[in-house]
Amino acid sequence: MYEYKFVRVDLSGRFTKSPKGDHHRLVEEYAKEGWRLVQIFSPAVSVMGGGTPDYFEIIFERKVE
Repeated sequence: MYEYKFVRVDLSGRFTKSPKGDHHRLVEEYAKEGWRLVQIFSPAVSVMGGGTPDYFEIIFERKVE
């Protein structure tokens, strides 16, 4: 059995969006705790909303012992 963790990473900027904070370090920190990166999820966006997301989620899993 596995457990999952969903970590939201907000994006900033008007036309070119960048992650707030260091998402590379975030992945490394979770890996040290036994979490494995499964997927990076970006929500659907509408053209009327500018066509860029405001956040993405990093999905981790680890085996429950």
